[in-house]
Parts: sequence; C-alpha cells; structure tokens
Amino acid sequence: MKKTQAYGLVNLLPLLIGALAFFLIIGPRVLDPQNIAWLGDGDPATHYLGWLFFRHSPWSFPIGLNPAYGLELSNSIIFSDSNPLFAFLFKPFSSILPETFQYFGLWLLTCFLLQAWFAWQLVGLVTPNIAIRALGAALFVVVPPMIMRMTVHLSLGGHFLVLAALYLNLHPALPRRRLAWGMLLAAAALVHAYILAMIAVIWLADLAAKCFKRSLTIGMAIVELGVLFCVVTLCCWQAGYFTVERAGIISGGFGLFRANILTLVNPQNWSHALKNLPAALGDSDGFAFLGLGLMMLAICAFAGWLRGSTGLGAALRKRPLLGLALFGLALFSFSNHIAIGSFELVYPLPPEVISIANIFRASGRMFWPVYYAVIFAIVFLVIRANTPGVAIALLGTALLIQVVDTHGGWSDARKKFMAKPSSEWATPFVDPFWKNAASHYQKVRWIVPQNLSLHWISVSAYAGLHHLSTDAVYLGRMSTEQWRLSDAKASLALASGKYDPDSLYLMDQRAMLRAVGNVDTSSDLFARIDGFTVLAPGWKQCGSCPQLANEQTPINAVPSLEPGQTVSFNLGDSGAAYMAKGWADPEQWGTWSEGSEAQMVFRASASVRSIRLGVSAFLASGHAQQKVTILINGIEASTYTLEKADGNVLDIPVTSLMHQRAAEQGFSRMQLLLADAISPQQLGLNDDARVLAIGLRSLSVE
Repeated sequence: MKKTQAYGLVNLLPLLIGALAFFLIIGPRVLDPQNIAWLGDGDPATHYLGWLFFRHSPWSFPIGLNPAYGLELSNSIIFSDSNPLFAFLFKPFSSILPETFQYFGLWLLTCFLLQAWFAWQLVGLVTPNIAIRALGAALFVVVPPMIMRMTVHLSLGGHFLVLAALYLNLHPALPRRRLAWGMLLAAAALVHAYILAMIAVIWLADLAAKCFKRSLTIGMAIVELGVLFCVVTLCCWQAGYFTVERAGIISGGFGLFRANILTLVNPQNWSHALKNLPAALGDSDGFAFLGLGLMMLAICAFAGWLRGSTGLGAALRKRPLLGLALFGLALFSFSNHIAIGSFELVYPLPPEVISIANIFRASGRMFWPVYYAVIFAIVFLVIRANTPGVAIALLGTALLIQVVDTHGGWSDARKKFMAKPSSEWATPFVDPFWKNAASHYQKVRWIVPQNLSLHWISVSAYAGLHHLSTDAVYLGRMSTEQWRLSDAKASLALASGKYDPDSLYLMDQRAMLRAVGNVDTSSDLFARIDGFTVLAPGWKQCGSCPQLANEQTPINAVPSLEPGQTVSFNLGDSGAAYMAKGWADPEQWGTWSEGSEAQMVFRASASVRSIRLGVSAFLASGHAQQKVTILINGIEASTYTLEKADGNVLDIPVTSLMHQRAAEQGFSRMQLLLADAISPQQLGLNDDARVLAIGLRSLSVE
C-alpha cells in the first residue's frame, strides 16, 4: 500500500511542475472563466467569438457547424480555431454557464500540465531517476516556441500532443498502442489541423516500423490504418473540416511562413544574453529557439557523445523510419525558400505541388516534432554520458539558465495574460440606437462581406452579445464559392437599394459610396452613428423603433474636391476615400482598377472645370492598348486610348450639365468603362487573376 501511495505521489510531480510553470509564466487571471480582457485582439478574439456564437447555436450535424458566425461565409468551429475539443465539452452546459464564459485559460493550464506529463514519460524511457525525470520534464516546459505560440494561436499551444506522439513512437512495448494512437489522433483532430498532420506522420512512421519488424502483420497494419483513418475522418467531419471546399482550404504563403535553418539558435528577442541573428521575412511561424540553457546543455551533450558509449547511435539505427519522418517534416518546414539567416535560396516546385503545400502554408510549424526530438536527444546524451549526480547538476543548471535568460520573452507574454480582468470588451457602439436595433433585427451584415473585415471584432462582439448572426468575422479558411455568392448578393443590394428586412447593415467607405443615391430614405434609415455608416431597412416605417433626433446623413461623408486640390492614390494616402467600385487594394505606387468598370464618388464645388487623372496602363505583348471611356453623372465626358504604360494624363472636362445633375443628387459619380481590361493570368504572365486596365496614381482639380 505504501509503495502504491508513493508511486502515485511521484506521478503527481510532473503535474506539479506543469502547474508551477503555468502560474509563473501565464498567471492565474486567465483561469477566471468570465475574464475575456486578454482575448480582445487578433487571433484570440476570433477563438473566443467563434465559441460565443457556437454555444448559442442550435445543435447541428456535423456538431461543429457554426452558422451564426459568418452567415453565408460561415463554416465551422474548427476554422475559427476555437478548439472544438473544449467547445464540444462545454456546449451541452451552455444554458447554465454565465453569459460571458471562456475555457481558453483552462486549455492553457491543460497544455502546461500535459506538456510536463508527457515530457516526464519521455525522459522515463531513458532513466527511472526521479530527480532527472523532473528536471528533464521542466526543460521541456519552459520552451520559447510553445509559450510564444500561446500568445497568438491558443490551440497551437497544444505541443503536448507532439510529445505524446514521440512517446508512443519511442515506447518499446506500448500496451494497447492502437487505442493510444486512436485517442491521440482523435484529440489532435479536435484541436488543430497542423498538429494532426504532425502526429499523423509520426504515427505512420510507427505503423510502418512495426510492419518491418514483424511485430505487426500486414493484415493487422491495414486494419489499424483503416480503423484509425475512419476515426480521424469522423472527428474531422464533426469538427467541420469539410465545410470548406478544396479551393477555400488552399491559401497562399508556402515558402514565406517557413522555418529558418538557424531557427534553433536565433533568439528573436527571447534571450537576455544572445543577440538576434539576421533573419528573413516570414521566420516567425518557424520560430524554434532552444534557449540558452538548452544550448549550453547541448554542448555538454555533444562532449558526452564524443566520449562514446551513450547508445544514441544504436537507438537511432533502431528507428530509421522515425528519423525519415522527422527529416521529411524538417524539409517541408524549410519549404522551397530555404533561408539561412537573411540569405535565401529558392528552388522551383511544380505549381501542383505548391498548391497542395499551401494547405499547410505555415510550413515552419512542422518543425516542432524535430525541435522536441532535438531536446530529447540532448537530454538523452546528458543522462547516458554522465553519472546521475552529474546529470542532475547539468540539467538543473541548464534549467536555471533557461528560465532566467528567456524571462524577457515570457514576461512580455505574462503581461498580456495578466491584464486587468474584465467580462466585456470596450465597444464603439454607445448610442441607444444599437440596443434598439438588436431587438428589431436578427442579423448584422458588413458590406462588402469579406474575411477579416474592418472593425470585425467590435461588430462580432456586438452581434454575439445580443445573440445576432453576423458575417463580420475572421476565419482561418473560408469557402471561395460562398464568398463570391455573398459578394454578388451585396453588390445587387447596393445597386438596387433593396436590402434584407431582417438584417442591419454596416458599410465601409467604398460600400457607402456605392450605396449613396440608391437608398429609399423614406423607409430605410441611412445614417452615420458612432462613426459607422448604418443602413437599417424599414426603420422609418417601424412604429416601435425610436427615430434619431439628429440624423447625420452619410452623404456628408462623401469627400469633396476643390480647385487646386491634388489627391494621391498610394497606400495610406487620402485617395482611397474617393474609390467606390472596381478598385484593388492600394499599393505603394498607386491603385489598380479591377474589372471592366471602376467608379469614384465625390462632391465637387461649382467652380470645378476639369479633373486630371495621372494613370498607368496595363500593357503587355499582344495587348498593346487600354481604352478608357469616362462618364460623370451618366454623361460621357471623354474617351482615351492608352498605348504607353506610364505617364498617361486624362483631362476630363466637368460641364454645367454635370454640375446640375450633381446638385440634384448631392454628389458626383465618375464611371470609368474599361473595355480592354484583362488579367495577367489570361496573358500567361503569372497567376494573378485580377482583371486590370489602369493604375490610378493621382488626381488634380482645376
């Protein structure tokens, strides 16, 4: 009985180590389920908001569908990175939970506890010494990549799943291995796709190794492969992986968000003693700094390895397939844009390969299994090359150095986690109108619909607070087809002035310029409230809807043009305020038109006689001209044929008839009809599918 009790207490030690590390690095405030202050920006905001909408949504099949968070753009809980594992656990209790409730602090605590637990198990494969196991486990817990990731992507803090996979692969005689692997793969599928991919590779290496060693027959391996594939597929289906078609899953970025060859030794502001090494753009996703403590321990491990008799070589030879799997993960993490410090070497890959690789575009994350294998190898060599006393001294010293030296990195993280607790976020929606509107409408729409739209956090938080659906969201992946349909629907509403009666619309500047002049102001409220352009269908004919005392019409937000004025259309300049339709995002030099028609909206004083546009033209071999026809308030002003790429000037007369129509409407609308618009993709130049014609650089008024 005493031995059993002692064994039980010893096995609590890694959990104690994980808990101590959690409270030292993260702090206790995140454990308050009603504290969401630390979740109020960036990716953590969409993690929480995804859960907020999911908990109030009706039960569905698959379980992970989350239709209220995104409306037509929505997909599932997995694509807001809201940790389906915990979301599924807490959703049944939503009705008895407080209105503000988050489980992400509990998730972070779980990560620390299980990181220490599986590290304890890993080191236990090398030695039964309790002190060595404890120090080794602690070194696995105070690792910069895990802590850094917790400040950005909460689900990706689950590095313990990678440790668990390495443990299952390295265990020489694992009981119930099929059950263990099945549970691990299922958990990973319900946490994050990247972690699932890493673990699947390690599992397949283990399965293949068991076949080659004949500890599993081919038939048994096929059964395991089939059963666990079905388990993973079921979990992915229920989490909502398949709600987005392949075109929406694929995203650009492979080759940019990769690991640097020097990632193990580049502190990136996580060391007091070491200076940052030169780096390349996009290295942060592949951040895998060992820490000064582990780097110094690695030197000791290397010295021990040189003395021989550590058994590392024999251990590696016994697991060639695991080594091959880790090599493959490392190769993928480096991508085809291999960076060594700031130097970059690029080798070409077929477009089909790049397309598939872009499913996991942040390939640098795939280095994590290699990272933990390196740490395990360091600890292994220190243990095997030294007496227990010396190993304890080395591990303890390394741990102390690691904690002190990386303090600057994790103390910054702690400041975020220990922010002043609050059960609500600051909101710009202060006018009484918003509360009244929430009781009248069922949906809040942002026009034009897009992923990561302007003010998405505030709009989603407002909708979530009042249990409304919204398309102002931030999703990891989004259906391309659904976005196109939603965009077409919004464009039709802006052109026709007919809006869904159950939806409250908020518009960005471009949408407001497109809508102005088409709204039925006798029925619909079209106003500026708390800095937002609001269109509330049917509000003025609603007997129970309070009317605004001082209604500010959006037409006053239409920018003006005066003689002598010059406007630039570079990124960050004021020209964006004039662009209504058919424009790409501004760039450093100016803004491309996009499509066969572009529009600008402005208020011009009666003394304006002409408008001069400085433009570039999109020309290429076999496409030597761009024809531009310009109308102002429906009246044709001029037509130009551009035959040079740069230095084009379009002088557009503004007639008295145009001014007369502008006075009637309250604004002027300039249309640019672009008959020769074409995409670089159509011309075989590159993969840019945007339909381009002119690049707008400047506007001057006379």
